[in-house]
Amino acid sequence: METTKNEPSNFLNTPEIKLHFLDYWRIIRIRKTIILAVFLLVSLTATLVTYVLPESYASTVVISVEKDTKDASGIGDRGLGGGYDPYWLQTEFEKIQSTPVLYQVIKDLALGRKWADKNKETTPYKQEVAYLLLKGQLNIRQSRNTSLIEIQVASEDKEEAAVIANQIAKVYAEIRAKRRMDLTKGGIGALTKQWKEQDDQVKATQKEVDKIKDELKIPDSDAAGAGHGSTLEPEVLRKQMANLIEGKGQFEKINTVNTKLKSMSRVALKKALPAVIPDAALSELIQQEKAAQQKLTDLAVSFAPEHPEVKRVSGVLQTVAKQIDETIDGILLGVETRVASQKAEVDTIQKAVDDAKELDIRKSIERRPYFLAKRDLEGLQLIRERLNMQIIAQTVDSNIPIGNAVEVVNPAEPGLRPVKPNRPLNISLGLVTGLIIGVALAFFIEYLDTSVKTIDDVERALQAPVLGVIPQNVGSLLEEGPESPHAEAYRVLRTNVLFSRKDPKFNTMTVVSGGAGEGKTTTLFNLAVIFAQNGQRVLVVDSDLRRPSVHKLLKLSNNIGLTNLLLKQNTLEEVIQTTGMPTLDFMPSGKLPSSSMGILGSAQMKEMIRDVKRRYDFVFFDSPPIMGVSDASILSSEVDMVLQVIQYRRYPQPMTIRAKQMIEKVGGNLLGLVLNNINMAQDENYYYYSGYYYDYYTKSNEQDADPKKAGPDAQVEIKPKY
Repeated sequence: METTKNEPSNFLNTPEIKLHFLDYWRIIRIRKTIILAVFLLVSLTATLVTYVLPESYASTVVISVEKDTKDASGIGDRGLGGGYDPYWLQTEFEKIQSTPVLYQVIKDLALGRKWADKNKETTPYKQEVAYLLLKGQLNIRQSRNTSLIEIQVASEDKEEAAVIANQIAKVYAEIRAKRRMDLTKGGIGALTKQWKEQDDQVKATQKEVDKIKDELKIPDSDAAGAGHGSTLEPEVLRKQMANLIEGKGQFEKINTVNTKLKSMSRVALKKALPAVIPDAALSELIQQEKAAQQKLTDLAVSFAPEHPEVKRVSGVLQTVAKQIDETIDGILLGVETRVASQKAEVDTIQKAVDDAKELDIRKSIERRPYFLAKRDLEGLQLIRERLNMQIIAQTVDSNIPIGNAVEVVNPAEPGLRPVKPNRPLNISLGLVTGLIIGVALAFFIEYLDTSVKTIDDVERALQAPVLGVIPQNVGSLLEEGPESPHAEAYRVLRTNVLFSRKDPKFNTMTVVSGGAGEGKTTTLFNLAVIFAQNGQRVLVVDSDLRRPSVHKLLKLSNNIGLTNLLLKQNTLEEVIQTTGMPTLDFMPSGKLPSSSMGILGSAQMKEMIRDVKRRYDFVFFDSPPIMGVSDASILSSEVDMVLQVIQYRRYPQPMTIRAKQMIEKVGGNLLGLVLNNINMAQDENYYYYSGYYYDYYTKSNEQDADPKKAGPDAQVEIKPKY
């Protein structure tokens, strides 16, 4: 049998589509039961708790808190208001609800005893317990758009709330004033004590400095300096170093000239010496030599070399040249002498520098203890003076009166109505929270649900086209009639099947599914009915040998059928039955003996398929689920075409993917997929695939009498085809 495999269509390679708002709306519609249940549960709980909670009243005292300032500026004050501190108010909030303030309030109002009596306790509450209770009733905040502080106290007793709020403001003001006074007095005392200690240390250090000065015999001129650098020795050393640097520079200069002149020839020296070391005698001799050479050149034109005048001029020229050489030698000797003299001078200065360094180091080591002690003394004196100035400033400031830093703007009064619980707010929050939790839970469940939801999901996951979408509650089209609105969904499927097959000769088909209950039998039967209603001769073979069910739809007998044919107990003409539709025939499964497992893979089965292909236009083979039984894989490899049915929101996607892979592994020709059991009322995404036709078709009239139901073993008249 020739088989082909479908290649993915171009539309399957389109990029993944992003979620649209309608996708979220679809999830909400599908999961509306969960959302509504959670919404009602949370809302009712919030409402019940709100009405059970006891009522509470609140009283608020408003105070104005300023930084500690004086009526007049003191010596140590930089300004009356101080710098800006963005955390100052928040710091005061913490101070108001600190233990010193609240413990004092608890003590003044005897709150431990009062709250214990209210709760019918025999012993008063401990201070720590009363503090936690009071802090839980306390709310401190900044008054809007002002620097005022609101102290709010909540209590079931309105009078008690007002009394506690006013007492907190009073105790806070008293503690702050006392703290300021204690800090000022304590600060002056501490400064005075530290100044005395510093003064004693200064006196002791002064005696030590004077003792070291006398021992080292340091003159007052050196002792007045700030350190060793102010004495005479470093100054002498600096001058000697300057002389040494200057002498070395002169030596390097003359030595360089001497070395260069020694490397020159006599001709080069004649040219260079007048510029480097100007000498009048040398310049005069060079001029005479040039004149004698010129004259000798002129005589050589007119006279022979033996001429007396030529000889005389030549003698003069030789004499001048000799004098020039002697002069050059004298100049070079003079330069060498200057080099040696400058070298000796540099050596002398170097010795003086070394001696000065040795003296400076020795004096520095000797006088170092004095200058170190003197430096320590100056530091101690500076600290003593600053402490003295601070004591004077603090003393003057403490005598300046301090203004009232805490002022009660609005005292607390008993509340007129309860502030807790806020029933409208609590109920509103309960409604909103319930809705949010319900929607969140619905989306979470949707996220965990990996089953097939949309056509795009299944096409992207399985890389196969969806050929049909079948709605919910579809029955037998033989009973509903050709005008049934469900029939149009199968007509669309039939059209897509015909256009999807690669070869017009393909006429055998099976419908498989990954798991049980996905509707493969109903899909195969109704598709066969649609083909038969179109005038084609159709045969339906119930090849689900373990759980046959097609005979129930046709209300025919299952006593003999496919198994009898394959076991050669009956002929093909004997096992094929006619139905109420002339173009539709049916072959039951028959009884399956336990010894005939795997009969669908036999040679008789292949021969039977070839025989019915010649006799009918289309042959449909029902099959068991492909994941549990091997029969479906065998059928997929033997028939021309395979459809895979996937039930909407039933099995996870990995199961459907595995089913498709099993079809492809056995060489089955998978035409495409069929989505079954779609709820058109909940998911509008499928409306235009199938539900659209409900507007154009109406159900057929009910039959006059209900057809009689027959069980699988009922004795029904067999209507043989041949």
